Amino acid sequence: MYTRNEQFMQEAIKQAKEAYAKGESPVGAIVVKDGELIASGCNQKEEKQDVTSHAEIEALKKAAKKLGTWRLDGCDMYVTLEPCAMCAGAIIQSRIKTLYIGAMDKKAGAAGSVIDLFRVPQFNHRVDVVYGLMFEECGNILTEFFKRLRK
Repeated sequence: MYTRNEQFMQEAIKQAKEAYAKGESPVGAIVVKDGELIASGCNQKEEKQDVTSHAEIEALKKAAKKLGTWRLDGCDMYVTLEPCAMCAGAIIQSRIKTLYIGAMDKKAGAAGSVIDLFRVPQFNHRVDVVYGLMFEECGNILTEFFKRLRK
């Protein structure tokens, strides 16, 4: 039986699998408000030929549209891979309450692997970060994708 947080991460994993099926780097993200999934996104950089089309950015845009505001106060985000600097900045700017991360990104992670933008004391908003939620499942999708890509 999955916990509520694991159920939400499962939804992010579904988004990662959707990206994988399209040949995109398999990262998925969802936004939750008051226990309800309000937005989801997956990487679409190749499809859109847009460097900003990361899963987190896609989910944040959809959540803002649904709520009618860019201020996502009280919202949580679940993401299968540690955000990069661009996405970490957007998460901070959007005022996400809690960020749940699956796998860590030792090459580009901005939540502690390479740099930790969430702990810069000068920023006016603090995001609570929970690490390693379903890390094995999230990491396996990425490992399989890049192994297949190298063949």
